[in-house]
Amino acid sequence: MENLLEIKNLSVQYKSPKGILGRMQTIFAVNDLSLEIKKGEILAIAGESGCGKSTLAKAVIRLENSISGEIIFEGENISDTKDLSNFRKKVQMIFQNPYASLNPKMKIYDMLKEPLKLNTDLTDEEIEKRIIEIACKVGLDTDCLNQYPHEFSGGQRQRIAIARAIILNPEFILADEPVSALDVSIQAQIINLLKELKEDYKLTFLFISHDLSVIKYISDRVGIMYLGEIVELGTTDEIFYSPKHPYTKALLSAVPQITKNSEEKITLKGDLPSPSNLPTGCKFHTRCPYAMPICTNKSPEKTQISQTHYVKCFLHSQN
Repeated sequence: MENLLEIKNLSVQYKSPKGILGRMQTIFAVNDLSLEIKKGEILAIAGESGCGKSTLAKAVIRLENSISGEIIFEGENISDTKDLSNFRKKVQMIFQNPYASLNPKMKIYDMLKEPLKLNTDLTDEEIEKRIIEIACKVGLDTDCLNQYPHEFSGGQRQRIAIARAIILNPEFILADEPVSALDVSIQAQIINLLKELKEDYKLTFLFISHDLSVIKYISDRVGIMYLGEIVELGTTDEIFYSPKHPYTKALLSAVPQITKNSEEKITLKGDLPSPSNLPTGCKFHTRCPYAMPICTNKSPEKTQISQTHYVKCFLHSQN
């Protein structure tokens, strides 16, 4: 399967004020990260809050600037491209908070009409037909198109946000925690909708979430992210049923009924270190129950477990 998107050695840093004096500190959000996303798949990125998942998604869509690395979409490096008009048509994003991402002063019809008016040569009749088609596809009553975002529930607003994301018939969708703000019953509906849209429109997804139960259901492959790095990557079955990295095992241990073997359960020590003060060596060694002396001063390289599964951990590089 060919790659739709390739991320090569991507690093994202930004400045943030620290303390009451407001001195600036550097936040190392994404650190020399490389990733390939295959056409037609759902690749999920999992990890704790603060690990850099959302920054990665924003950097891919160029809402955050990177300090180094390449983002290659359909064979073209768009990292430094100034004219992103063609890229914007093919790549869309679904945000965590649908109310904050929707213009409260625009009716739903106008909100869906705007990108079509700006990016296509469709007539008004064709635009109306497209809007009605997409509204029905995401489960919205066409009568609601003349209403404003505040008149809808959270689940309905997320359907509107999804409709806006697919209105231009993109190829790639970045979904940043798209169901975390919704009730559990509504989450299931939205996840099923995304899977249906993926098949119907041949979409590719980068799906960001901290909820492993959701990831297990929706993803084809899973990347585990820790302090701006992918520490383990594999198919969904490989990650959930044959995890190798202690951090992956710890995340799975925190989810009820996923890990059945009590001997494999790992409880993390302490909180996620600050991304402004990264540990030396393996960044996970400060919380790892299996940390060895080498972990404190050297970063582990990729170790291939299978053709589709790799891990960055000295426990496996020595085998």
